[in-house]
Amino acid sequence: MRSRSMVLILTLVLASLFLVSGQSAAKESLIIYTSMKESLIGGIVEGFNKKYPDIAVDYQSAGAGKLMAKIAGERESGKILADIIWTSEVPDFYSMKNEGILEKYETPLIKEILNPFDDYDGHFTAARLGTLGIAINTDLIKTPPAQWSDLLKPEYKGAFGIADPALSGTSYMSVALLEKQFGWEFFEKLHANQARIGKGSGQVVDDTASGELAASLAVDYITNDKIAKGAHIALYYPPELLMAPSPIAIFKGSASLDAAKKFVDYLLSQEAQTLIAAEGTLSVRTDVKNPEGFMLPEASDALKRAIKIDYLQMMSSKEATIKKFTDTLQGRK
Repeated sequence: MRSRSMVLILTLVLASLFLVSGQSAAKESLIIYTSMKESLIGGIVEGFNKKYPDIAVDYQSAGAGKLMAKIAGERESGKILADIIWTSEVPDFYSMKNEGILEKYETPLIKEILNPFDDYDGHFTAARLGTLGIAINTDLIKTPPAQWSDLLKPEYKGAFGIADPALSGTSYMSVALLEKQFGWEFFEKLHANQARIGKGSGQVVDDTASGELAASLAVDYITNDKIAKGAHIALYYPPELLMAPSPIAIFKGSASLDAAKKFVDYLLSQEAQTLIAAEGTLSVRTDVKNPEGFMLPEASDALKRAIKIDYLQMMSSKEATIKKFTDTLQGRK
């Protein structure tokens, strides 16, 4: 009888240990910092959870500038709380790589995607190929722009807007790309045609939709979202294309390294990339097609047409470029 009791107790202890071990495995967690909008990151996390139900995912969606400030604060406290970062501010990723806070992970899916980084080494990987073009109010502009120089025509006088690059990292990247391609003379001519500095990237598109502006330098997914909701706007791409890749990276020292690698791979999969394309921006996969209704170029063509730039140089000259842009468009010498 006593031996039976001992066996029962031993069985219960082992079951308890097994249960605790199982709960521990089920509670593997992953924290993501991202500038992607809620509708996009939420759907991707949902899909990831279906594939990996034992990994609990939490994410914070905010502007890239706010996230970088948060990361800086956490580093001062001794530990970055996030496992993954995914934004559209490419220079930030070069900075983090140089500071040694990113884990090197060469995803096996790199052979399946369009890689915009010639110096790719696994510290970060493009997960989206964001583009910017010229959004026009179709009630005000009847002839679509075919070249960047079309913005210098009379119909755009006092009615073309660019988001302030001091407030929008995507706008800063666009200004740097246009300056590299056409020089400061292009912005001097825009000033002569009374181009305006707006606030955020979303605001200039809103102003184009309302008729406050006739046209704006516009982010693809923001513009396509407005078009889908019935706004009288359209997006056009001159031959020299502005591309803003959105890299994803894993922080060095992540306690959930295996889960983080799985998330990176999932994000680059056809399933997740289809969700990205549905938001009105370009997937990094050629086997994911743009949904009908979006005026987007094919991803492979966009990559060929994209203006090339040295991201490290862009990073080092940011303050000077923003000041020069602001002074030029405000007519200050």
